[in-house]
Amino acid sequence: MYYLMILSRTFEERVSTLYKQGRIQAGVFSGIGQEAITVGTCYGLEDEDFVGPAHRDLGVFLVKGVPPRAIMAQLYGKAEGLSRGKDSALHAGEPELNVFGTTSMLGAQICVTAGAALAFKMLGKPHVAVCYFGEGAASRGDFHEALNFAGVHRLPAIFICENNFYAYSTPLNLQMAIDDVADRAAGYGFAGKVCSGNDILAVWHTMREALYRARTGAGPTLVECKTYRWHGHSEHDKAMYRTEEEYIEWKSRDPIPSYEVYLREKKLLTAAIKEDLARQAKDVVADAVEFAEKSPDPDPSEAETDVFS
Repeated sequence: MYYLMILSRTFEERVSTLYKQGRIQAGVFSGIGQEAITVGTCYGLEDEDFVGPAHRDLGVFLVKGVPPRAIMAQLYGKAEGLSRGKDSALHAGEPELNVFGTTSMLGAQICVTAGAALAFKMLGKPHVAVCYFGEGAASRGDFHEALNFAGVHRLPAIFICENNFYAYSTPLNLQMAIDDVADRAAGYGFAGKVCSGNDILAVWHTMREALYRARTGAGPTLVECKTYRWHGHSEHDKAMYRTEEEYIEWKSRDPIPSYEVYLREKKLLTAAIKEDLARQAKDVVADAVEFAEKSPDPDPSEAETDVFS
């Protein structure tokens, strides 16, 4: 889990730099600071489990096994990317690994996830459907319709709210009149759990409980992870709507150093191991960038293939 957080952070930092250099034309939505959520929730999933990531969930792709080369090629709009250069980087998915492509209508994947969970139940398969969304999406109709349906049918679904306190620029107090999104689960007849999204162990333990409920037929869980995004809504958003003090306070809760303290106390992490893992992550990312930049552009003659109407 530690390595995957390091890899995710290293990958996203490089992507941010590439965007500022004008080498990536796609929109970039950074999940830096939220790595404990994507890694902690995906680490216990199986290949057959369905995931519906949101626009800030690069870690979901990495933990699920999507090759870093393919992810980077997607960001570059290359033919070797997940959608072969035919779509925005945001709309990537990998059907073979049961990773659903994110949509621009944030929250729409919640209903799709409920559908996947229903399919698992109807087919008698012991798999779980997991989706990710922000607290802003929890105010949309998709959220309430999907949770109501999942509760009625006791679906093997896990709804993960990445509450980073801003829906683009809308602060939490103007988004909802309650403190916890997880409280809404009670209205649909199933469990709602709150955990620190900056503590990977808290996320992992909460997710294990949710997975147990889903796999044993006990129904869905709404997991709310309290966290904070370091960057703006996107790389072109300077986040002028928040204070420097707030930013510094949350940055001091960086999930990676806090996990390092735990690992060192358990005698599992040494300076040499830390350095080695950091080097591995940098090598993987450098290889992905080189691969993407050398990959061919999509062939215009294929623009009308893979179109459904």
